Amino acid sequence: MKQTGQALAIGALILFFFSDGLRADAPNVTAVLTSSEAAVGQMVELQIKVSGTRSATPPQEINVDGLEIHSTGETRSFEMHNFDVRSSVIFNYTILPMRAGRFKIPPQVVQVDGKSVRTPELALNVSGSGNAGSNSPRSNRANPNVDPKQFGFVEMILPKTSAYVGEMIPVEIRVGFNVRVRVESLNAGVNITGQGFTTQKMPDPGGARTETINGNTYQVLTFKTAIAAARAGKIDIGPAEITPIVRISQAGARNPRMPRDLFDMNDAFDNFFNDPMFAPSIRKEITLRSEPATLDVKPLPPNAPPNFSGAVGTFTMKADAKPKTAAVGDPMTVTAEISGRGSFDRVNAPSIEDERGWHKYPPSAKFKQDDDVGISGTKTFETVLTPNEQKSNVPRLAFSYFDPLKENYVTLRSDPIPVKVEGGASTAPAIASAPSATAAPSTAKAVTSKPADILYQLTERPAHSQTFAPLFARPVLWLPQIVPLLALVGFVVWKIRATRFDNSAAQRRAAMQAEMTALQRKLRQGRGTPDQYFAEASRAVQLKAALAKNINPSAVNAETAATVFNVDQTARERLRQLFERSDELRYSGNQNGNETVARETQREIVDLIESLHA
Repeated sequence: MKQTGQALAIGALILFFFSDGLRADAPNVTAVLTSSEAAVGQMVELQIKVSGTRSATPPQEINVDGLEIHSTGETRSFEMHNFDVRSSVIFNYTILPMRAGRFKIPPQVVQVDGKSVRTPELALNVSGSGNAGSNSPRSNRANPNVDPKQFGFVEMILPKTSAYVGEMIPVEIRVGFNVRVRVESLNAGVNITGQGFTTQKMPDPGGARTETINGNTYQVLTFKTAIAAARAGKIDIGPAEITPIVRISQAGARNPRMPRDLFDMNDAFDNFFNDPMFAPSIRKEITLRSEPATLDVKPLPPNAPPNFSGAVGTFTMKADAKPKTAAVGDPMTVTAEISGRGSFDRVNAPSIEDERGWHKYPPSAKFKQDDDVGISGTKTFETVLTPNEQKSNVPRLAFSYFDPLKENYVTLRSDPIPVKVEGGASTAPAIASAPSATAAPSTAKAVTSKPADILYQLTERPAHSQTFAPLFARPVLWLPQIVPLLALVGFVVWKIRATRFDNSAAQRRAAMQAEMTALQRKLRQGRGTPDQYFAEASRAVQLKAALAKNINPSAVNAETAATVFNVDQTARERLRQLFERSDELRYSGNQNGNETVARETQREIVDLIESLHA
């Protein structure tokens, strides 16, 4: 009975401490101050935390009279409850009190998954002088020195030690925590240190699994990503690091909530409550690191195909065109799908081998990934072509890449796509020239003499026969009218084609205007990875210049845009940096650890684009 009572007590205590962790957390928004007390001029931090979602838009400005509040960016953290990992986003703000008093920070509206959610109201007491108390969790970091290896481990696994420049290499990072360790937060997750390579965005690790290693039991999380070398030579990869926040028990201390002798338990059961899982503890941020790795990177061979854009991997291509029947001047959409495994951020639209007789517009692209890190999937390009003459097929499409398995360049070519393009300039029928009048006989009848009497005048016929037909029925009237009639028909045909062309041009201009408006709205929202953000920003500049001067947007570069908008030297340099940064990210991919562009940089880019006026 005594052992049964002890077991029941243990079960009740476990439920007491972990009941909060058994409830599933729904997406929510909270706001906290690092301290509710401050002095004039003493900085306080405001944090708005959004958990359970990846799509959230925070308030851009918070205005409270007497307080200066500024956004300092955002951080992503991972929290582990009962070894179930959840991600959250924390939006950080600094508060600088300008005068003493009691201030209320009103509820702030946060857009979460398209819905408006309000934070709770916060209060801040500001004194005129003296030291205000601090509730910052960072104050708990001054803890006794501990060996991080006692808490867990980090292991980085690369499937190969040599690769080519731009080749995507999957990386698996295993993070294990001793089951006796209480993990409060994974902070910003795993980061791979080093230079000379890029990393793909790292998704959430999902659930943990239990493993026994060297007699110790761990809860192991698996993070997946992919790296690509940006230069040749030997490159150091890692170490991979993570800085979780754990609870460290206070040596020799006893949890005051625990009874001294519950149900007359023996000393062995009393020692159970001195376990670090239940003893009083303090928060501490520790750092776990893996062993680094070295990657031998080989350069790509010379003599790359002209349309090679830097894609490395193994790919296939298929193409189609719609509609299959059109008139000259009508748009046709050519769809190309590139599927396979490799560096899809360097996969550009296939080139058209023979563009004669076609007008090509910039392609659009979308990517559907088949794995967790985006190194396998299908990238679809849609290119609008307008035929300028009659055509029977869409020319071949060509896409080149480097195959690291074959160690050479490969060019994929599609078959010509049969289409029927009708219309075009009509050829006026040839008008046969009227036959020349039959020459009169060269020998004229000799008349020696003409009688002078009236009989001669009545019997001699004239040289040409006469007719009494009305004038409108005579060919001599209508034959000269054929030329102006044909000219009128040609003018009508030209006018119809010109109207159709103007309508197509107006539609293209409206499409460019709509695309530019959507891009500017997206840039102001500040979403997307750095390569997406800079590509969309440079595309917005191209569209704005094309609309201002009626030119092809794909032909606009930094110098062209600076000339179109007649900007000063400072703006010209900023345009040049914008286009160079876009090109660099398109080739090199995302930078290590970067998820979004800094808000200050976003504001500078948006201000630059909005200041461009022809």
